[in-house]
Amino acid sequence: MTLRVKWARSQTYPRDMVEPGSTRHLPSGAVPAHAVPLGALGGIPTPFEPPVRAASSAWLRTAPCHGVEELDVVFGTRGEAAHCWCQYDRVPIPLFETLDDEHRREMLGIELRQHPTPGVVATLGDERVGWCSVGPRSLFGRLRTAASTSSPATSADDPAVWSVTCFVIRPGYRRHGVATALLAGAIEHARSGGAGWLEAYPTDSTGPAAVLDRLYRGSLALFLQAGFEVVARPRPGRAIVRLEL
Repeated sequence: MTLRVKWARSQTYPRDMVEPGSTRHLPSGAVPAHAVPLGALGGIPTPFEPPVRAASSAWLRTAPCHGVEELDVVFGTRGEAAHCWCQYDRVPIPLFETLDDEHRREMLGIELRQHPTPGVVATLGDERVGWCSVGPRSLFGRLRTAASTSSPATSADDPAVWSVTCFVIRPGYRRHGVATALLAGAIEHARSGGAGWLEAYPTDSTGPAAVLDRLYRGSLALFLQAGFEVVARPRPGRAIVRLEL
């Protein structure tokens, strides 16, 4: 699938702030490493990676991801994405904590060789800039037990239900429509894979600050704009949304 989304110039804001409106400051010259917030999985904050920006004339495209090598530049070497490699929702927490980064990356590589591949990648010009994890809900064991992702209305093993579980946006490419393009690609990927419903577990960015560390799940506004409907409110600031395909 190819989405033609024109690249826009970044909004400007104080360089020492994490994001517009934030009261948290970074060391001089530093920028956030990933769309996945530091500490989201309980890890220790690590140094930030510098952003890389593409030419303003480039076009944004999305497609199914078929190899972990496509994601090395997106996940980087620092921050939570580089330590998780999209295994947090897939393996039991005790096992997750015993694995090192190399083994988690290897596990994602094996998963990406399966059919259907469990995610889509965004490309801007010749640069890989983002990733969205999407696949049958039954692949994500943690969704069964986590209070913010489980719903009585959903059968854990229903093959018709697919899930969007996370977004990773490369440094320097946030707030330019990458997440919107990735979600559109995820919807098409799920539809072509035979899904009847697509489910997600976004954060309501208007909710308490305490839940904003889960923005790697995507914002509620992002999903509502794509036509998803709220089917559950498992806790303040969190939602479960669904789209019939």
